[in-house]
Amino acid sequence: MNRFTEAKFLLSAAAAAQFPADSGAEVAFAGRSNSGKSSAINAILGRRALARTGKTPGQTRLVNFFELGPQQRVIDLPGYGYAQVSERERRGWGPLIEALRTRQSLRGLFLIVDARRGVGAEDRGLIDWADPSVRSVHVLLSKADKLNRTEAMQALKAARAALGVRASVQLFSALHGTGLDEARGVFLAWLAGDAAQTQSASVDP
Repeated sequence: MNRFTEAKFLLSAAAAAQFPADSGAEVAFAGRSNSGKSSAINAILGRRALARTGKTPGQTRLVNFFELGPQQRVIDLPGYGYAQVSERERRGWGPLIEALRTRQSLRGLFLIVDARRGVGAEDRGLIDWADPSVRSVHVLLSKADKLNRTEAMQALKAARAALGVRASVQLFSALHGTGLDEARGVFLAWLAGDAAQTQSASVDP
């Protein structure tokens, strides 16, 4: 049953002053451009088109907030990597993202990584930004349906080795539903304030 039927777009912030009040619980989603971030948000929330998806990298240009219910929000961060955005626009993201890190309401970060690419330097930089000593980070190895079982297991093993204890990781496919229940369980636990749930999430295909 979809428990997020009332989920709706709240606002796009171009400056920290536009952020909603720092109260309640928030979960952020980040990832390289075209990693499947918006698809992951839609799948976990059980909504087909809440977050924008597209084949053109860089669809998310601002910090987008979605309201799930009273005092519960999802944050969709700008994609990083090869997004075709101006250098001026990229520079504007820095202070915006840094301000987000100070929010007490930010309970956890989902980092979306294309399973075919593996965890890269920019992904590790996002984990450093999130500061795993303060909040939980959970990596979704997206587009797992593009890999066969052997390749998927190798990708999962490599990601575990790269991440160590800094983040939990699982295989995920928004298209086929691989790992969806487990990812949603982590998401709900964060909204409820239970970080321990994240530690047990590691899904085989």
